Amino acid sequence: MEITSGFLADMPKLELHVHLESMMPGDMLERFASWQGKRLPRPAEELYHCSADDLSNFLTFLDSICAYVGRLEELSEVAEHAALESRRENILYMETILNPTHWPQFTVPEIIRAVTAGFDRGQASGGTDCRFTLSLSRTQTAAEAMALVEQMKTHRTPRLAGLSIDGNEALAGPTGERFRPAFLAAKAAGFGLTVHAGESSGPEGVRDALDLLEADRLDHGVRAAEDPALLRRLAETRVPLNICLSSNLTLLYKRPEDHPLRRLLDAGAAVTLNRDDPTFLDGLTLTEELRRAASFGAMTGEELLHCQRTAVHAAFCGAETKAALLAALADFEASL
Repeated sequence: MEITSGFLADMPKLELHVHLESMMPGDMLERFASWQGKRLPRPAEELYHCSADDLSNFLTFLDSICAYVGRLEELSEVAEHAALESRRENILYMETILNPTHWPQFTVPEIIRAVTAGFDRGQASGGTDCRFTLSLSRTQTAAEAMALVEQMKTHRTPRLAGLSIDGNEALAGPTGERFRPAFLAAKAAGFGLTVHAGESSGPEGVRDALDLLEADRLDHGVRAAEDPALLRRLAETRVPLNICLSSNLTLLYKRPEDHPLRRLLDAGAAVTLNRDDPTFLDGLTLTEELRRAASFGAMTGEELLHCQRTAVHAAFCGAETKAALLAALADFEASL
């Protein structure tokens, strides 16, 4: 199965690890800022020409750009835009991550309604079927975490798929015990659970995510490759790793050959391929991310397709949606 530009472009794709805050083009934010009488710190086309190699500085910058979104209609536009742009490269299904701490200008119920409305409009106009998880910050308290889960339960929509947690693991230290009650409450309510782990923390962060937060899947998880016993566990249990190769090569690994993607695949880990923060990665497309994975990870076309099927099984959606996605992948494979 030859990996050509046509193969990559035409392949039905799924994405499970991409932050909605990092899908806002500079010209959109420039327009939003002007309505508030504000100006961007740099010209729109240069807004994301900044360092993303320090996680703390990156998270602070996310707060600053989200502040330019001043109205709920604008947040809905952000979601609609993400759905429409993603469909242009044949992404059939996408789950975005959204952290309410980046959006203090809106309440959680307002965020849920606005993002749901934007994704609904996007799909109705031919865009990608998008869902979202709400994410905790590792700096929050146990009470704040439980309050978020209660709001998710009260204001649930079909687009709200699960609970996440992100932030700088290295600075925050172990937080699994603190957030375990909230994660178990979300699980009991039927939400999917996904955890940023094994990025700024080592294998111990992955273990906490599995043992304390009972994660259904892991966002990143790449540093599990440093622990053979943990890697065997992941391969046996098939807990998916939502890997972001280009992002990892910015923050973690300085050379493509240092990235453990190939080792994870060879060990039998369940892997999906994702962009993480595309605007900070020169407008990275998922198609390009797959090309890089094929190159840097010596992946075959069959392996790239297998990652898409892994994403279907890992997705926080119903059986009917999963069946349709698997059928689309089967049709594509049969056409080759």
